[in-house]
Amino acid sequence: MRARNLSNGWSHRRPGSRRVVVKSRSVRAAGRNGKAAAHLRYIQRDGTARDGERGRLYSGIEDRADGDAFLDRGRDDRHQFRFIVSPEDAGDLADLTGYTRDLMAHVEADLGTKLDWVAVNHHNTGHPHVHVVVNGRDDLGEDLVINGDYLANGIRERASELVTLELGPVTEIEQRRKLVAEIDQDRFTRIDRAMLAEAEGWFLDLRHEPDDPRGQADRTLRLRRLGKLGDMGLATEHAPGVWELSERLEPTLREMGERGDIIRTMQKALRAEGTERDPMSFAIHDTTLAVPIVGRVIDKHLSDELGEELTLVVDGIDGRTHHVSGIDPARVAEARIGSIVEIGPPDSAGRPSDRAIAGMAEGGIYRPSRHLEQARFEGRVPSGDYDGFVASHVRRLEALSRAGIVERIDVDQWRIPEDFATRAAAHDAGRGGRANVRILSTFDLDRQIGADGATWLDRRLVGGAVSDLVPAGFGEQVGEAMEQRRERLIEQGDAVRRPDGRVSYRRNLLATLREREVARVGVELAATKSVPFRVAADGETVSGTFTGTAQLSSGSFAIVEKSHEFTLLPWRPVIERPLGQEVTGIVQGGSVSWQLGRARGVGR
Repeated sequence: MRARNLSNGWSHRRPGSRRVVVKSRSVRAAGRNGKAAAHLRYIQRDGTARDGERGRLYSGIEDRADGDAFLDRGRDDRHQFRFIVSPEDAGDLADLTGYTRDLMAHVEADLGTKLDWVAVNHHNTGHPHVHVVVNGRDDLGEDLVINGDYLANGIRERASELVTLELGPVTEIEQRRKLVAEIDQDRFTRIDRAMLAEAEGWFLDLRHEPDDPRGQADRTLRLRRLGKLGDMGLATEHAPGVWELSERLEPTLREMGERGDIIRTMQKALRAEGTERDPMSFAIHDTTLAVPIVGRVIDKHLSDELGEELTLVVDGIDGRTHHVSGIDPARVAEARIGSIVEIGPPDSAGRPSDRAIAGMAEGGIYRPSRHLEQARFEGRVPSGDYDGFVASHVRRLEALSRAGIVERIDVDQWRIPEDFATRAAAHDAGRGGRANVRILSTFDLDRQIGADGATWLDRRLVGGAVSDLVPAGFGEQVGEAMEQRRERLIEQGDAVRRPDGRVSYRRNLLATLREREVARVGVELAATKSVPFRVAADGETVSGTFTGTAQLSSGSFAIVEKSHEFTLLPWRPVIERPLGQEVTGIVQGGSVSWQLGRARGVGR
């Protein structure tokens, strides 16, 4: 590390300094495992800019930074740094972008190196804030190392200095106004933190008024806050001016604050859809779902804004609005606002890594070195990071060893029980495994009503599914959409209304609609390609190069090209989406059994 000595401590905040919250995280190998790309994609998501549009990526010298180029530069870095900088008075700053550039220039001066960084301003919450992402090498190409104290305190103090320099020190009147606003808040406040620091054995003695006016004002603030906490059951007055604080005070208030933030996020997502819902109908899922949820996606954002896992807000057909966090981004890559999804309990089949470990074990012993040899021989590891691939399995074993499921013998031997996969799956279920998500339709209700393909509404109509619809909220909207879709099918001759009022649908309706849509889309795509489109016959084995996907109302379809033609086949993710690779699929009654080949130009 060539940075200046930053080990003397950053704990010298001056009176009148303006408050800035800085959160930081270091992510190892983010460029090699796709985490960097996922994070950059979601901090730029729609609705984060001041005008509600997509967030704009910028750097120290570019107003519109090239995210792909930034990711390429950091692809092989040992780690990546992520920061959220949230000045309390960000709304009063003249230029949040200019402020961020000044801050990063100060950080570069402190560390003694230029930094490769990009940032996005977010205005989608009550407090504007900035996401900053820093690649993990300094200007000499060495690993960037940042002192822990500087990460925890130094950046925050630099950020505070700059806000204070622009807006001036916080006056006593301004500080008092901010603290008064916290008295009735259902969250952990600065007043609470100060009282906990002053309390002795959870008791706070406010009987004696200080002689100075400031002390009297602070006492008044505390007493008013204690009155609020007393009503909440988090503080008890044993004698006039003598209060006992509950041991549950901080965790309870923090949980209430988080829940309040979630409710406001859900209300904002609904308002963006032109909808209002009673907060009593909100369901916030903190644990694994026991009953599947079906509904439309109304919001999709990072669960932890420094991480990659996603949160979905789903307007359910059960009349409730659901908040589900900890979603694997790969499972909802195609989901958009308005898409119809089903979220259920975790897959009972367990993790692919567990099945791989069990499959590689010989005589109850798993050897990472043997797994590495096999992975290199098969050559199917994404991005060719064989060491990282096997290391991920070892990390999984290390976690399971702490639960007593496996045992490390030495650096290259692990003892694996016969029922390893079952015990590992049970361990995950006990800890609340990731929810299982299925995208039922990428099309919203309006597009499904007029679509020429086989839609989710059609599947419900043919299957006669109505009992799960609650006649309120989105459930009521789905019922109305099903009736409109039914009338559309009757108009185009795909359904008939009988004299008794019941509706009969064309035989093999879903297959007919799917074939009709595929034929139309194929002709449209052919106009942009140099080869013609051909419909694949049932039972046919199709081989070719996988060149992309097309999202139809009938589902996701792969574009498979040969030198003289191309076709569209129902697609599902198999390990990854291998653009440019050879694929082979056997068409079987509206679905395809897929096999993947090797990328063109890559020898065995």
